[in-house]
Amino acid sequence: MWNMKREENRPEADVRKRRRIRIGFAVFLILYTAFVLLDAFVIPRNIVRADHSVSGLPFVDYDPVITEDSYEDGRISISIRTERVQDRTTVYIADVRISDPALLHAGLAGDSFGRNLAEVTSAIAQRNEAVFAINGDYYGFREKGYVLRNGYLYRSVSNTKYPYGEDLVVWEDGSFEIIEEAAVTAEELRDAGAQQIFSFGPALVNHGEVYVVEGEEVERAQITNPRAAIGIVEPLHYIMVVSDGRTKESYGLTLLELAQLMKDLGCETAYNLDGGGSATMWFNGKVLNKPTTYGDVIQERTISDIVYIGY
Repeated sequence: MWNMKREENRPEADVRKRRRIRIGFAVFLILYTAFVLLDAFVIPRNIVRADHSVSGLPFVDYDPVITEDSYEDGRISISIRTERVQDRTTVYIADVRISDPALLHAGLAGDSFGRNLAEVTSAIAQRNEAVFAINGDYYGFREKGYVLRNGYLYRSVSNTKYPYGEDLVVWEDGSFEIIEEAAVTAEELRDAGAQQIFSFGPALVNHGEVYVVEGEEVERAQITNPRAAIGIVEPLHYIMVVSDGRTKESYGLTLLELAQLMKDLGCETAYNLDGGGSATMWFNGKVLNKPTTYGDVIQERTISDIVYIGY
């Protein structure tokens, strides 16, 4: 009441001036907050154009044999099947065999590396003329963690916060290795012949053994989720898995369930890629699973990168 009387006793011009200052300050706060959010999640930053990755393998002049769930051309062999885990979750399993490690690639949104650059898996796959693809590690949603794609090092800032910092390295011979960012630099890995470094995590299987424990989870994630994972059985023989989740038809998997599945499929090394609404499997021009990006709406989420098989 005392403040109201003081304002009533001031000259009208002074009162209007103070009100304009308050309104101006409020508008500034709103605009600043909007800018911070746009800068963090929308405005593309630090763009590095990627060279279009090609295998360099000589052209083979014969038609591949393609069905709804398989592909065979003499150098690439892919078979895909759908299974139910514990009669509550649908998983899509791709068994991939290639004759040359150069047939395993990474693709980037907009063919560029940068913050807030995103595209759906199918668009990246089609532009790269992929045979098969799954989503990658969505490096664009964080500012730390090694990013090396197709032999080019885009980001060497380490992230030691679990699970980020437990990375998957794909070497030039196509083999897999789990590394800790705290133990080796990205430059050392690149110079030693790393072709890809994925930094989502955690590792699911290492040296043939399950590498997670009951209740372990990615930061802020739900216990059961749509999932995406990549694993290696033996040289140039890979398993790539995507599970549906968060729907009445498909519950989702825990990390432990996903790790056990990858081990049961014969993986010596397996790694958790970005899941949730990002989890997407694409083959022969179509998305095979049911990405749950917006609640009950089945739709692809825009992401930073994919892993794909192609020439």
